[in-house]
Amino acid sequence: MYLAEVNIARLKAPLDHPDTAEFANNLERVNGLAERMDGFIWRHIDESGNATDTRIDEDPNVIVNLSVWRDVTALESFVWGTLHRQFYQKRDAWFKSLGSIGFAMWWVAPDHRPSVAEAAERLAHLNQHGDTDHAFGWAHLQDATRWQDLRCAPLAAE
Repeated sequence: MYLAEVNIARLKAPLDHPDTAEFANNLERVNGLAERMDGFIWRHIDESGNATDTRIDEDPNVIVNLSVWRDVTALESFVWGTLHRQFYQKRDAWFKSLGSIGFAMWWVAPDHRPSVAEAAERLAHLNQHGDTDHAFGWAHLQDATRWQDLRCAPLAAE
């Protein structure tokens, strides 16, 4: 089985606003890095060339990232061991709290590419039921260790 992940976030300002320029200007760079990582399988891309036009919420400032990885180690290596981590650590500059969990993972068959609707359902399940085999966070994965030392504090509610 492969590991699917969805990450949604609410921007403080639209992607074309100067306040989000550093994030927006590096999306292609960070996504390109992900695609070159050992263990990367697939990511959702829409007409924007990324996923920034995909709507998972009524709010146009809510953006989505949906991808599939060979295993936990591959995803951890990308999230915590590359340039991605620097952007993750600066997320307070660009994002505000969703008021709920915005990140979920689940196992998928190697030939399955999850839809945004499936990802939204998995995220809703995690928010309603907590970690289960249907949808879970890092703590649910015994092989995941880097997140414990490298994660940031939750975004403050605004």
